[in-house]
Amino acid sequence: MNKLHKFFIYWFPILVYCLLIFVQSSRPSPDITPDWPYVDKVLHFIVYALLGALFLRAFSTTRIKHNLKFIFMLSVLLSSLYGISDEIHQSFVPYRTSDYKDVLADILGSILGVYIFYKIKIGKNAETTKPGF
Repeated sequence: MNKLHKFFIYWFPILVYCLLIFVQSSRPSPDITPDWPYVDKVLHFIVYALLGALFLRAFSTTRIKHNLKFIFMLSVLLSSLYGISDEIHQSFVPYRTSDYKDVLADILGSILGVYIFYKIKIGKNAETTKPGF
């Protein structure tokens, strides 16, 4: 697979997804939201779980793919940092607020998304060759 094809398959989805998060965060809060407790935290959790999984998916195709702990941590770190930057961005958007609980949901979602993707897609192959991760 050539580099351009690899970029569009693995890295371009991350860019598009981050752009969608940014656009959604640039808009005022929706007037109509479900009246469930903590629904916004659940949404943050899910959104950043997917972003973390996308990062791990992309890093698992690079030269550092055999350093599982590193790509796991890097995926969590990058998706969490994007969540933090998004909360900072929201603090400048009219009718939006920044909330440390959203950041916590972003970080926890990133961790779980990376972990689940690891277990489903990478872990089975890695467990036979690298025990202990």
